[in-house]
Amino acid sequence: MSPAETALAFLGHLAEGEVDQAAALLAPDVRMIFPGGVEFRVLAELFAWSKPRYRRITKVIARTDTAGNAVYVSGTLEGEWPDGEVFSGIRFIDRFELENGLIQRQEVWNDMAERRAGQP
Repeated sequence: MSPAETALAFLGHLAEGEVDQAAALLAPDVRMIFPGGVEFRVLAELFAWSKPRYRRITKVIARTDTAGNAVYVSGTLEGEWPDGEVFSGIRFIDRFELENGLIQRQEVWNDMAERRAGQP
């Protein structure tokens, strides 16, 4: 798989709840860094952190760009807050670094905190 195919497969597996398949695309020493500097090294930690933040979430991918072994995936987030309110149109960018065909690093940027706080 190309770096872009690997990054998109990873996101697809996460969206489908295919945790084992997603984990198989991660390097043993992966670093997943989310807004606010929150860092995870295993998917179970990420899921535990995410659980109180929203009921469900989907990435609507608008664009994928590759520069060497770095992949940038951007688009918007749609989902449902814990109180049941639906959201959409929240911008995101995920940057992946791959090494030997595996995701070594994922950095995530999004406007979720601003939207949740009621800001445009």
